[in-house]
Amino acid sequence: MAKKRILYVASEIYPYLPDSYISNICRFLPQGIQERANEIRTFMPKFGCINERKNQLHEVIRLSGQNIILDNSDHPLIIKVASLQVVRMQIYFIDSEDYFKRKQIFADDAGNFFPDNDERMIFFAKGVIETVRKLGWVPDIIHCHGWISSMVPIFIKTCYKDNPLFQDTRIVTSLYNDHFEGSLDPNFAKKLVGTGIDEKFVGGLENPDYLSVVRKAAEFSDAMVVGHDEVLPKAKEALRLFPRPLFYHPNIENYVDEYDRFYDDLMDKQPITF
Repeated sequence: MAKKRILYVASEIYPYLPDSYISNICRFLPQGIQERANEIRTFMPKFGCINERKNQLHEVIRLSGQNIILDNSDHPLIIKVASLQVVRMQIYFIDSEDYFKRKQIFADDAGNFFPDNDERMIFFAKGVIETVRKLGWVPDIIHCHGWISSMVPIFIKTCYKDNPLFQDTRIVTSLYNDHFEGSLDPNFAKKLVGTGIDEKFVGGLENPDYLSVVRKAAEFSDAMVVGHDEVLPKAKEALRLFPRPLFYHPNIENYVDEYDRFYDDLMDKQPITF
């Protein structure tokens, strides 16, 4: 097959965050796909617990500097980059003084879910897309990992659907066992509309819990991946009637070839449109 351009949007990547099931996949899947003569770009949030000096992060001035408007406020976007030298793989980080400076990831030290996690999710999605747009790089496939990446599909398929960079892009969303309890801010849908998404596309987010968020990601994805055996049962059940390609993460050590074939099959299909 021809060389593919794949954008990975990850919630966590080892070694920048501790070794975990998701951070391990998001570290080695992009590497393996790159080693199979494909072109990749990889993004994650620059959480405040990531040691910039140890991991040799530096700001990319030419990509930073734009503002993302969210809930009638301007939020400066900062782009940083680091390299996994051994495998010659760059990682781009979405940073924000407003959203990603704190040392914790999604909850405070007492376990309380951050009340602005909805805005952090929107900022992350918009930050990734705007940075890719600034790079002028055309992704054949965008593969989203972790619930914080769940708004990438709806933005790509609505606000950016006429952008030449994304018109032929297929979107894949992987579900993991990273579900959260409770709900995001009740005004989440309203905030999405404020970013330019048509009101008709935000139905189902009136009570924005984890299940609602991943259902919305699935609605705007060209394919879904069940990335873990312990995916929330209700989320797995919601995929039972998913009308597009559904892939189960292979429980084998060399899973990269299976993903490569899955991507090739997806390239043979026309991307969904709205």
